[in-house]
Amino acid sequence: MTTSLARNRNYTLLWSGQALAEVGFSASMIAFPLLVLAVTGSPAVSGLVLAADAAAQLVAGLPAGALVDRWDRRRIMLCCEAAQAFALGGLVLAVWADAVSVAHLVAVAAVLGVCRALFEPAEDACLPRLVPDSQLATAVAMNTARSSLGQMSGTALGGVLFAVTRWLPFLVDMVTHVLAFVTLLFLRVPPVERVSSRPPHILRSIGEGLRWVWGRPEIRVTAVCAVVLNLFFTAFYLVVIVLAQGRGASSAEIGVMAAMLGVGGVLGALVAPWLHRRLGPHRSIASVFWVLCLLTPVALVVQSAYLLGGLFALMTFLAPTANTTIGTHQLLLTPDALRGRLSGVMAVVVGLAGALGPLVGGVLTELLSARTAVVVCAVGIFLITVFVTVSPTLRGYGAVPVDEEEKA
Repeated sequence: MTTSLARNRNYTLLWSGQALAEVGFSASMIAFPLLVLAVTGSPAVSGLVLAADAAAQLVAGLPAGALVDRWDRRRIMLCCEAAQAFALGGLVLAVWADAVSVAHLVAVAAVLGVCRALFEPAEDACLPRLVPDSQLATAVAMNTARSSLGQMSGTALGGVLFAVTRWLPFLVDMVTHVLAFVTLLFLRVPPVERVSSRPPHILRSIGEGLRWVWGRPEIRVTAVCAVVLNLFFTAFYLVVIVLAQGRGASSAEIGVMAAMLGVGGVLGALVAPWLHRRLGPHRSIASVFWVLCLLTPVALVVQSAYLLGGLFALMTFLAPTANTTIGTHQLLLTPDALRGRLSGVMAVVVGLAGALGPLVGGVLTELLSARTAVVVCAVGIFLITVFVTVSPTLRGYGAVPVDEEEKA
């Protein structure tokens, strides 16, 4: 009889430690731009600090995936938690002493980005070794819920803590990473069988990961579709904020509107394992595309910022189901020795789309009216939705055995 996830000691340790770390991270991410504005008064410099975090994660993504597949994954996670705690501790002291500089903030943000680039593939690669295959979909969905809960609670907490004193959000983040480090000390991950005692050159390892992703039709097609959807949706998100501002929405209303993305994600993650089983692979993936396709034009007629927030919640509700289906299948399809590189490649690909989306949205709102920009995003989402619906690869998603998939 299979033990429930709640009684799986190793998974519970990993999940609970990272739930705390997610709250701390989100508190720091909202406090970073507030601190830069307080120190320099420059929104541009605030953007530079946040960009340093994202850029570090993207640049380190591919090498990190390769390193995860050759180093001890638990040790990687421990080192990442320790490095983040030390970096944040130094920042707390600098802010407390009123000696913080922009260069220091950029350096800390870069350390956090590199650590996440390493930690996330290590955790993803460990997951199939901590839970049985039958529970992997539930574990993936619970990790998604954990991220959404951490983002919502941490963002709100960070603003409150910063109002108390500037260094407090970073102290809380440091403490959460220390606690996550302690939970990882008790984590037991089954050892990985190493085929060769001398791993290939790092560039060759990265190339093997890229060839693996590109050579598997199901992974390749879902990656392309996810990138296109993420690009247009993140552009749409910025366009809707501009649209709401133009209609007279206050900053508080826009904040609530944006927070509803997390509400939809959390609720969707809670039912994702059930929907994943009920809908089947293709409908689980196609449903999120069709929901976005049908709801995107609704932003043209909805006037209230709060109703736009409800629209955002509906749009993100099914995303965890699709992510659960795709993530579970990819982890089961990929050999253990390549799982770190798979996660690293996917993080870079999706991260690039997420970074370019707001840029596309900004350009659209500069060149076109906000309403016309919504139409452009709607058309882009419609086209990729049609492709997902008729694609033979996606219609047979998950139906091809692994040994046959490797021959494709």
